[in-house]
Amino acid sequence: MYIEQSFKGKEDLWRYLIGVLIIFVGWQILGMIPLMISLALKVDNISDFPTDIPGMSLLLGSNLFLLLMLVSFAFGLVATFFTASVLHQQKIIALTTSRKKIDWGRIFFSFALWGIISGILMGLDIYLSPENYIWNFKLMPFLILAVISILFIPIQTSFEEYFLRGYLMQGIGVVANNKWVPLIITSLIFGLLHLANPEVDKLGYGIMVFYIGTGFFLGILTLMDNGLELALGFHAANNLVTALLVTADWTAFQTDSIYLDVSDPKLGLDVFLPIFIIFPILLFIFSKKYNWSNWKENLTGNLLPKEEFLEENVDEIGM
Repeated sequence: MYIEQSFKGKEDLWRYLIGVLIIFVGWQILGMIPLMISLALKVDNISDFPTDIPGMSLLLGSNLFLLLMLVSFAFGLVATFFTASVLHQQKIIALTTSRKKIDWGRIFFSFALWGIISGILMGLDIYLSPENYIWNFKLMPFLILAVISILFIPIQTSFEEYFLRGYLMQGIGVVANNKWVPLIITSLIFGLLHLANPEVDKLGYGIMVFYIGTGFFLGILTLMDNGLELALGFHAANNLVTALLVTADWTAFQTDSIYLDVSDPKLGLDVFLPIFIIFPILLFIFSKKYNWSNWKENLTGNLLPKEEFLEENVDEIGM
């Protein structure tokens, strides 16, 4: 009953429309001011202003660019919490989970599981194809990267989860009165938000299979587990491992990572293997650990009527 948690606040459609605008302004306008100011101070005239991620990273330095880029997500997360708390009068815990309190054990288990698996997979690829990687480790830049990543990447990934699998999934679910519509729409939005990534230019639109498929995986986690905890842990681990272990000059994360990928980018097993093999295995592991059942109802069923939901949660809501 994760989507129904929106019933614990004010779920009018106009509130969600205004809320999306507030979050967008916080994330993409206010949050981008520090980055834009820093770039403007580095160029002599407007014609020299970089318009792509590699250009911005080169101009500012990878660590400073990463920090300023991640700051925008911190603004977005604050805007999301503000919108939920003030505009919808919904507690943050209701935006996070259907449980009585946030299950940090779920977050840490998902984080550790995917962090270990993705680290092993990257290490295996480096071992099997050493010609595709260059040792890129420099102590001080890496330590700065590690501090920035550990502090801010979980904020970035948390914003994406709270906004997409939280705020939008609950809002769209209330409007549609079912679970499959918000699952599809938020997964598509998650993929489309990555259209501007340099990876799309290098690999083509086939990479959208990975982004949209990952969106579906995270949405299924949220609906089956009735909370964001597993998605929060997975997403944070995924981006942290990527930022710290391997970078390339054609990826969204331009970092002083341990290795530099110098291979010719192309669509391959690293794109399709997670979606069609690894993610289904992870869903099976999570389902066994957390005793998931009623897959069809949880993923495609209608919402519990508001009056019935409020009656079942009267003690918790305090009505």
